[in-house]
Amino acid sequence: MKSWCVPILTPLFLKRMEAILHLYQQPYDPQRPMVNFDEQSVQLLDHVRPPAPARPGQARREDYAYKRKGTRNLFVFVEPKAGYRQVIVTQHRTKADFAYAMRYLVDVLYPDAVMIDVVLDNLNTHHYHSLVEQFGKVEADRLMSRLCFHFTPPHGSWLNIAEIELSVLSRQCLDRRLPDEMTLTTEILAWEARRNATAKPFNWTFTIEDARAVFRDSYSSISLN
Repeated sequence: MKSWCVPILTPLFLKRMEAILHLYQQPYDPQRPMVNFDEQSVQLLDHVRPPAPARPGQARREDYAYKRKGTRNLFVFVEPKAGYRQVIVTQHRTKADFAYAMRYLVDVLYPDAVMIDVVLDNLNTHHYHSLVEQFGKVEADRLMSRLCFHFTPPHGSWLNIAEIELSVLSRQCLDRRLPDEMTLTTEILAWEARRNATAKPFNWTFTIEDARAVFRDSYSSISLN
């Protein structure tokens, strides 16, 4: 989970916030899906001793000690207006991993989309140059011709619905010891299938009008022109 940070209400913050809120208010368009993207590191942990199985009147017990088995990175894609999400597990979170994630988004998840609006944060790997470095300019330009990045404001990651989905994933799936990548991936796939089976769209209710009311003092003191 990312820690809460009080937003710094600069013109850049307000402009990017309004741009994302405007995007959230647009009707669902399968030819131009909006996808929220985020990542999270997960610690793999194994038991030192096998847990004691549950018995009548006694819950399952496990030793407090554990073995660290490394970390993995999770990339999450969420299409909130369709109620769909997918998580992929990678060993690292480099520029190359980001580039491959974007190509997967374009060519595998949404091969028929005309354009994909991607909401993401300002991590230094999240840019066009990561695609160029990994694939070369021709392939990077092909991918970017179908990607439109919408960056959250600095200290504004709360505007990214993918962060909410990662919080749900952490509570419902990652709240126990997962000793290896296979177990992690299997558990996430099962969780993902259950979530997608309901296909409930996210109901994002915080609008531009709400933002202008909540931050009215900042709007009155800052020019957005």
